[in-house]
Amino acid sequence: MKRALILLSGGLDSTTTLAIAKAEGFEPYTITFRYGQRHSIEIKAAEKVSSIMEVKGHITVDMDLRQIGASALTSNIEVPKKRTPGEITRDIPVTYVPARNIIFLSFALAYAETIGASDIFIGVNVLDYSGYPDCRPEFIEAYEKMANLGTKAGVEGKRFNIHTPLIRMTKAEIIKKGLELGVDYSITHSCYDPTPEGLPCGECDSCILRKKGFAEAGMKDPLISG
Repeated sequence: MKRALILLSGGLDSTTTLAIAKAEGFEPYTITFRYGQRHSIEIKAAEKVSSIMEVKGHITVDMDLRQIGASALTSNIEVPKKRTPGEITRDIPVTYVPARNIIFLSFALAYAETIGASDIFIGVNVLDYSGYPDCRPEFIEAYEKMANLGTKAGVEGKRFNIHTPLIRMTKAEIIKKGLELGVDYSITHSCYDPTPEGLPCGECDSCILRKKGFAEAGMKDPLISG
């Protein structure tokens, strides 16, 4: 089996991406990031997902992006609540973490090269997303080119491929695909601003888009009441 590294936050999209990688016959490894995010409960979700979905290996990388700040996820900026889907996608929101996917993919690339994985999966999406510039196809294409220019494996002809299976899927389509592959979405976590008990707020952009996806898929989100 070819090894693949999946960036896993413990959320709906990345968990579905992991399921797709497994369905495509890859031997899955997962990488999660503890970067000072206010919703650090997602790290436990990623660990649980990795265990239940029986990945070959899982690591959590520590860094502190609170030193940089400038995001509602890594500083005291208030997380937007109760916005409509139209408002969510209108502008780049304050939940944008500066260069986050560039940083994450760089760590993932280093780890992938170390374990001999030429395939990296990331659950970015350009349809039902919050306007993040590092979720666009042109960014992924540019990063893949850079990865093959700037690594030992790349210059020796062991080409890296960055897979984005969800890139043009709606949230409803993602959910349906995951369910087809047996994903248990009750073990995932998506909320940007969970309660002290770790429950989703149901009002942040991530919760709203997730709930909208389940509704359009004709079912109820197992994590959000109402």
